[in-house]
Amino acid sequence: MLLILYIRRSIADFLKADQRKNERGAMKLPDDLQSEQAFTALLAALRMGKLRSSEFHTMPALAEALGFPVAATREAIKRAEAQSLVEVLPKRGFVIMSTGPETTRACMDMRAALEAEGVRRLLSAGRPALSHLRATHEALLDEARTHPGADLSRRALATDLSLHDFMAGGLDNIFLRQAYEANRNRITVIQNARAFLPDRVIPAMEEHLAIIDAIDSASAEASVIEIERHLRQTLRWWGISAVG
Repeated sequence: MLLILYIRRSIADFLKADQRKNERGAMKLPDDLQSEQAFTALLAALRMGKLRSSEFHTMPALAEALGFPVAATREAIKRAEAQSLVEVLPKRGFVIMSTGPETTRACMDMRAALEAEGVRRLLSAGRPALSHLRATHEALLDEARTHPGADLSRRALATDLSLHDFMAGGLDNIFLRQAYEANRNRITVIQNARAFLPDRVIPAMEEHLAIIDAIDSASAEASVIEIERHLRQTLRWWGISAVG
């Protein structure tokens, strides 16, 4: 019961408008819309770490926690399973994806490969604007080196994601984007299991600035080298070898 209350409170903001509409006696949502919203709520719970790696849950318990019918929740779990976010155990429930070394390495390698292609495409279209990305990274790096705030790791993660999303923005192909977004969801679970430690902030921002410098030089080759170096360093901080 505590878990149910915990998850429901955490995802309330994501569904507030729809909950108000239902409370006022609005018409029942179509099944496909309910399953879509249930999937959004499931992703929110994973993103906020309310559902964590390797945890077992039953379908009725999750449905109650998310505030959706079992049927809509079951459809959401099917979508999550298609993205390898969960493993369904027939007639029992499901388990949130493992974040072991093999899975983590595969997800991070996939991200690096897709971002490298994204950068190639960005550069083929011209030199992208990088001033805002550079400024936010430099400001965070300066803070980390001098007077780090209490919420530095949280803000560092947001800054970290801003560069990765920028590089993926070059993937002007719906299927590549879908593959990237599904992998991004998996990495969210991984990052909740492997915290962004304060000691990692400085080297991570330095690696990101090296990537930004390489992109700014309009060299796809240099950019790929720095992306791959960042991949190796991230895995090393998590105690995972770059080669399985």
